[in-house]
Amino acid sequence: MTVLDYVIVVTYVIAIVIMFLYAVAELSLVINYVLAKKRTKTTPKIDLDSLKGGYPLVTIQLPVYNELYVMGSLLENIGHLNYPKDKLEIQVLDDSTDESLAITKQYVEKLKAKGFDIEHIHRTNRTGFKAGALKEGLAIAKGAYIAIFDADFLPQKDWLLNTLPYFSNENIGVIQTRWGHTNRNHSLLTKVQAFALDIHFTLEQVGRNSQGHFINFNGTAGIWRKTCILDAGNWEGDTLTEDLDLSYRAQLKNWEFVFLEDVVTPSELPLAMSAAKSQQFRWNKGGAENFQKFSKKLLTKKGLSLKTKIFGLFHLLNSTMFLNVLIVAILSIPMLYIQNQHTELQVSSFGMILFLATTLSYFVSFWFMYKTINGKGLKIFVSYVGMFFSFLTVAMGFALHNSIAVLEGHIGKKSDFVRTPKFNLNAKNKNWKENKYLSKKISPSVLFEGLMTLYFGFGMYAAFVLDNFGLFPFHVLLFVGFGYVFALSITSRI
Repeated sequence: MTVLDYVIVVTYVIAIVIMFLYAVAELSLVINYVLAKKRTKTTPKIDLDSLKGGYPLVTIQLPVYNELYVMGSLLENIGHLNYPKDKLEIQVLDDSTDESLAITKQYVEKLKAKGFDIEHIHRTNRTGFKAGALKEGLAIAKGAYIAIFDADFLPQKDWLLNTLPYFSNENIGVIQTRWGHTNRNHSLLTKVQAFALDIHFTLEQVGRNSQGHFINFNGTAGIWRKTCILDAGNWEGDTLTEDLDLSYRAQLKNWEFVFLEDVVTPSELPLAMSAAKSQQFRWNKGGAENFQKFSKKLLTKKGLSLKTKIFGLFHLLNSTMFLNVLIVAILSIPMLYIQNQHTELQVSSFGMILFLATTLSYFVSFWFMYKTINGKGLKIFVSYVGMFFSFLTVAMGFALHNSIAVLEGHIGKKSDFVRTPKFNLNAKNKNWKENKYLSKKISPSVLFEGLMTLYFGFGMYAAFVLDNFGLFPFHVLLFVGFGYVFALSITSRI
């Protein structure tokens, strides 16, 4: 074997072992989740009516930027919240630069006329992006509690009444609710996104939170104790995921987080591939940035259990798994030829066994989530099988795009906070492809996704040439996944 052969084999094995270990960690979260579901809920709550001084003063922050299509539904929804008006402050933190600014002002004036304490705060620059807007609003916020909603989130009328009671002791800094999806059945893309988010908001958040491990505020549909934000150092805009950043700073200062799986806040999923990609890029790059920022602090934190530290590292490395998937995928074809030339090696077979074990682990793990949300039965299980492999295939197709984001995050390359276009399909006569915020540019990475599709098509062909079908199913998934992402990346811009 040549030196290059050794490098390929060793890199391939390391990457696939890391993937397997992450799957094992995910499986352990499932165990935590199942145990948490079996336990009688004992999370204490306070009676808001019995509080001395009455209901607490709450500030609702709505950070927005050029949200032409959703401002009406957002502010109308907030105006329907069931909470005393004299205990509610609304901040519209508006960084907009287009005609949505004037439209938002009109909606704000309507709520003012109805007796709401609402302010339209407009910045002429986006310093710190979303984090900067939240920080600026916090400086003048009246509330002891700060609820945050992105522009496409529509909290239920009793949202505040269902969350505030869980601030039962002074150490609780955040209450986070589960996201719902108003358009999850719009297309395969939205179904896959909803499936992935359901995993995060059930298995991962509950699995970690139930054992006292670190979780994260998800940027929206949650409520902070104001003193927690200030004690943790306030909002910072040096990463693309300011929510994960502040979450870790708060928990490293011993603040407790509570996740409410049963309180669901409806939201909209990106409809276009370009919109989904911009969101994925921000989340995955931000995850890598926060790993660089907090991994050492996490490992050296005194009084924190080893188990919590390990789960914290896996949490911060979540997005980096895409890089491992890409490495294994690219090297899998050279591995076929190395295996063919050196039949004494069993690395290709070993890799396939680990890949199958990893896939099986995820299959079992995600089933617990799926049946919790959708119910049991043969019909549901058959539906799950189709959804699982659709998710797995599309996730593989995102590997190149998300790996670029991860690498940029780890090496410290800075980039702007690119908002995810909102669509508001509930609006009448709305064609989402006419959304003015959709980018018409085709990124160079899209062309590489097309090349990757051809590359894995060659991998399928190589199986017949070499008479080695061990990795054939893997290459089929990669071929379909990259082809799907490439095709939608092109058509969503037409």
